[in-house]
Amino acid sequence: MKRRDFVAAFGAYSVIVRADNLPPAAVTPASMEDIRKRLDSVAPGRSPANQGPSRALSLLELETDVLVAGGGLAGICAAIAAARHGAKVVLAQDRSRLGGNSSSEVKMHVVGADCSGSRPGWRESGLIEEFRLDDASQNPQRSFEMWDLLLYDKVVSEPNIVLLLDSTVAEAHVNGGRIEDVLVRCERTEQLYRIRARIFCDSTGDSRLGVEAGADFRIGREARSEFGESFAPEDADGHTLGSSILFTSRMHRMPMPFQAPKWARKVTARDLRIRKPNSWEYGYWWIEWGGDRDTIRDNERIRFELLSIVMGVWDYIKNSGACPDSANWAIDWVGMMPGKRGSRRLVGDTILTQSHLMEGGNFPDAVAVGGWPMDDHPPGGFDLPDVAPNRALRSPEVYNLPLGSLYSRNIENLMMAGRNISCTHVAFTSARVMATCSVIGQAAGTAAAMCVERSLTPRQLRNDPAQMIALQQRLLCDDQTIRGLTNSDSDDLAREAKVSASAEAPTAPAANVIDGHVRDVPTKTGTVIHHWEAPLADDGAWVELAWPQPVEASSIQITFDTGFRRALSLTAEDGFNRKMIRGPQPETVRNYTVLARAADGGDWEPLVEVRDNHQRVNRHRFTRRKLAAVRIHVHSTHGAPVAHIFEVRCYA
Repeated sequence: MKRRDFVAAFGAYSVIVRADNLPPAAVTPASMEDIRKRLDSVAPGRSPANQGPSRALSLLELETDVLVAGGGLAGICAAIAAARHGAKVVLAQDRSRLGGNSSSEVKMHVVGADCSGSRPGWRESGLIEEFRLDDASQNPQRSFEMWDLLLYDKVVSEPNIVLLLDSTVAEAHVNGGRIEDVLVRCERTEQLYRIRARIFCDSTGDSRLGVEAGADFRIGREARSEFGESFAPEDADGHTLGSSILFTSRMHRMPMPFQAPKWARKVTARDLRIRKPNSWEYGYWWIEWGGDRDTIRDNERIRFELLSIVMGVWDYIKNSGACPDSANWAIDWVGMMPGKRGSRRLVGDTILTQSHLMEGGNFPDAVAVGGWPMDDHPPGGFDLPDVAPNRALRSPEVYNLPLGSLYSRNIENLMMAGRNISCTHVAFTSARVMATCSVIGQAAGTAAAMCVERSLTPRQLRNDPAQMIALQQRLLCDDQTIRGLTNSDSDDLAREAKVSASAEAPTAPAANVIDGHVRDVPTKTGTVIHHWEAPLADDGAWVELAWPQPVEASSIQITFDTGFRRALSLTAEDGFNRKMIRGPQPETVRNYTVLARAADGGDWEPLVEVRDNHQRVNRHRFTRRKLAAVRIHVHSTHGAPVAHIFEVRCYA
């Protein structure tokens, strides 16, 4: 891409080009035409005559509403959520691919509150469900590279997002406890970006932006006595969870030899007494190392040790004689980027603890849900063959996560999303997993957009009960699950309608589509049903909303069933994959029509006709009109003999 084309791609963003990399004085955003002229003045193949420590880097200034640093799933969800709510967003990712540990660079499958299917019904909703459904439908071959491309498409297709790849936070300028701008450096393009924003979101995992800004942070394990956590060690230390490198392999039609490199570890049966390599298509999370070291500054050493262990384990599988069935198997990919679990955690107004998780997280500022067990690993990892690779403490139920853990306590316009939120080490061992990080990201991004829209800091938003309720209702409308909260949106016209249907199951009446819930809720005594269900007759099934007095409406939102009782994630592990359906989920409505009846009566008029839907949430806009009733006519599903709808919303 030529430089002039690159700048044009920023669209409506304020961009200023400078020929030096010294701290600038106050500047006025230039017009796009002026920017093109300035760029054209730089001869092709030559760098500007810069001053300062680098003669290669040129400075490009951006002004935006929200800067998200870090392009893992948390950062992606934060950026998309903010953008879809009207904020202009710059997303800076320090690698060439999005997705973090879920990307093809690491290939870790995404897990969360449903505990890989062992807590059925609690699969995450919202943006991560949108991504998973697209992936299951469009990527039946289970290619992680196609998952990379899906995430890239999600980001670049948002008109309010500018994506900077291979771009690392280098510096932050803070004044009065508030970030004014951040320097982001891209060595591949020899570009230095100075980015001004109103809200900054650290989704880097290692809290790089927060550290540069001087935000308070924690690292390591707290003593048991500090927060009264029975799962914590007796004494505090600097240890955290280690990192892992995965591999994939496949079976061939002939024996496939393997010779370990000289630097591979010599792995013996004793090393694998507890850690069993029972299948070979997908590596082992318990090849973990470095939790007793600095997982940031020792990353290169950790990479080498993990690679040596991977090669040693595979050498044992292939050449020890203990696994004769592996003869025709060969590795076809080995990760070169350690999948990091833990490092720094920024400190917010709330520090999430073990007791919060065990008691359900009953926060008034709840914005997301988690549920993975507190899953602690010995810092020594693979070096401790006689110690179990993990120990787990499962909360009785899923728990809520608070907004107070998603912003810095001492930098007023800094938020965080991902594994670096404000929590103890014990709580972190649950909240760190990627599906939970995704819903945290969606919450943070939505809150950031609201802060921009209403000129609030995150703390002001949290401490204002009316604003907090507005944020929670916005999240619920976007299919975010918050345990114990239901739709009370006064703008939702559907809540005032009378509901009828072609038929309804006794336990799943039509009125459920406006009961405020968007999922069936598992309890200790069973599952509380919150969807409408009707058999698909020859002409399908329908549910209808009618108003006592006509209403003016211009949009309708429908939430379908996508099989939350099953796990759903891209994985290279065959055993885990067998728990899933790689394709459109059979419960999901495939073909449907939305019809309307005008205020003056008459026939039903088609508003929207949808074919081959596989998504859970569908929003349809139409010309504003007065309506007496709307009807959703389900023609077919992706296999189920009944129609399921969780919720119908209608807005003016």
